[in-house]
Amino acid sequence: MVGGGRGAFIGAVHRMAAALDGEIELVAGAFSQDPDKARASGADLMLPPERCYGSFQEMIEQEKKRADGIDIVSIVTPNYMHFPPAKMALENGFHVICDKPATFSLDEAVELKRIIEKTGLCFGLTHNYTGYPMVKQARFLVQSGALGKIRKIVVEYPQGWLSENVELTGYKQAEWRTDPKRSGMGGAVGDIGTHAENLAEYITGLKITEVCADVSTFVDGRLLDDDANVLLHFENGAKGLLHCSQIANGEENGLNIRVHGQKGSVRWQQLEPNTLHHYDNDGARTYRPSVGNLCDSAKAHIRLPAGHPEGYLEAFANIYRNFSRTVRKTINGETPNAFDLDFPTIDDGIRGMQFIETVIESGRSNAKWVKFKN
Repeated sequence: MVGGGRGAFIGAVHRMAAALDGEIELVAGAFSQDPDKARASGADLMLPPERCYGSFQEMIEQEKKRADGIDIVSIVTPNYMHFPPAKMALENGFHVICDKPATFSLDEAVELKRIIEKTGLCFGLTHNYTGYPMVKQARFLVQSGALGKIRKIVVEYPQGWLSENVELTGYKQAEWRTDPKRSGMGGAVGDIGTHAENLAEYITGLKITEVCADVSTFVDGRLLDDDANVLLHFENGAKGLLHCSQIANGEENGLNIRVHGQKGSVRWQQLEPNTLHHYDNDGARTYRPSVGNLCDSAKAHIRLPAGHPEGYLEAFANIYRNFSRTVRKTINGETPNAFDLDFPTIDDGIRGMQFIETVIESGRSNAKWVKFKN
């Protein structure tokens, strides 16, 4: 693991998700850019001192020499530190799984894809919301034609934790997310808007072609956006609306999506992740892990018996489990199956970076519509 040391939030989530199915073991790490903190963080996790490294460069160089060295590098750093360790890890023979967005910029994401293709190694991106079984059921309903031609997609991700200027209080998670030198050009758009974009494209299988964005910074002194309202055009002619905000007081992680087709609609909410609503002219039906005729993909991502709710960590773990099985089969010269390969890749990462840069460009422009960056 690179990053995720003392004081980090998402690193612990990655570790729990990776360990949930017993298929991945944490054996080494460079957990901070501060060498002393990095080694202390490794000791907290009970790793042997010789595998608690002061930098990702040292970790990759030393692990490459070991007969029992690492197979996968998990990158859980702020955005500006995604590309350097990913590049070095891939070029030294290690598979990589990385937190989103993929990189600091679109140019870096495109370069990372070139490196991945050259090395032939696996790269996964933790857009974890696609790991929910009911999201996979929604995708199946779209793919099976149950909704007919998709006409309208409404996706939103409201949060309220940045309603005040908490980045000035020493709150680490707010500090780097609102710093353009560490986060990139997008604030809320990059942090949570990309999750909404990815969820919409994953469920519908449709790509966004152009956007019309109203991007705002409400908190005085903040350097990046904290709210955005985006009109969307999709490749099949469908229209959409994406709203993301980190100043929506009272909201937690309110990611939700509605997909409306010619024959029916679906609705899913992240705060009630085990329920998918499906509507058509014959009425309404509800899918849950134990209710309804679920597709194979949904069933493959359910761990617990009926009536036992699964949530955020299990969805996150589905990404790690699929990635680990793909890596294992790749190492063994086997062919991963469709379930193994069901995790976000660098192509999703590039789409995310295109989304950030296009939305920010649109927000700064007087043009009504800005075509999606290529």
